[in-house]
Amino acid sequence: MSENWSSDPELRVEHLTMRFGGLTAIGDLSFDAGRKQITALIGPNGAGKTTVFNCITGFYKPTEGMIIHRHPGGREFLLERMDDFRITQHSKVARTFQNIRLFGGMTVLENLMVAQHNVLMRASGYTIGGLLGSGHFKKREAEAIELAKYWLDKTGVVDRADDAAGDLPYGAQRRLEIARAMCTRPRLLCLDEPAAGLNPRESEELNKLLISIRDEHDMAILLIEHDMSVVMGISDHIVVLDYGRKISDGTPNHVKNDPAVIRAYLGVEDEQEEPIAQKLVAEGLKVHEKEGPAPRKPARRTTPAAKKGTRK
Repeated sequence: MSENWSSDPELRVEHLTMRFGGLTAIGDLSFDAGRKQITALIGPNGAGKTTVFNCITGFYKPTEGMIIHRHPGGREFLLERMDDFRITQHSKVARTFQNIRLFGGMTVLENLMVAQHNVLMRASGYTIGGLLGSGHFKKREAEAIELAKYWLDKTGVVDRADDAAGDLPYGAQRRLEIARAMCTRPRLLCLDEPAAGLNPRESEELNKLLISIRDEHDMAILLIEHDMSVVMGISDHIVVLDYGRKISDGTPNHVKNDPAVIRAYLGVEDEQEEPIAQKLVAEGLKVHEKEGPAPRKPARRTTPAAKKGTRK
């Protein structure tokens, strides 16, 4: 029986493969991310989760496979054929990164205005309208400021709007990154470990923020996360990777009881699975990942020539 995330997916990944020389980082991966749902991509360190994000957002061009972003009305964008900036601008995909990448010397408000530069540049006629203060540009600028204020309020940093972004507490910087991504007006929001480094109270605030973004803005969210209290608390659908391949795909309840997931996280023998499964269910899969360094990424990405990737 087809799950609801497969009946009308926002994102469809088909047979995705990413090789770096002789290393296969992602091998024949297929999954769907449902419209207006939170899909979590989890797995031990080095499983290939961030590589998947890099393929979706155009930082890497996959060796094989298709990545289809489906807009309402039937329009589809083939992300593997598009340049990274076109994926953001036309397909409306936004992302955050594992490491905070704010403009620390700019104010909090300025960080959110920078995220809207495409809209403002078009409104200015690519500079001249802004210099002359045209009515059209002033209107768009006012709308951009209002959108920035909305997300500053939504993420709880509106009172720090004029402070340097680098002066915010760590948790507030994490939320500001999400606000900046939302100011690009995305349809698909990709978050790479947004709860990394957060304390339990901050993780709970993040859960509420992501749920409100999904429910109030009809947003599809694709999430990489190691904090299982976040993953199990908010996800509609979970995809589990290990060594670049999918080992489980389903609801949170299905995934946390899957023996393949338990083996991947704990490296246990078959006869140990049942008691450990009971413990994981009780604790919500709050486990340490098995140790081992992640495979090294290449110094330069492989970027074969891409074609315009829109189809109807």
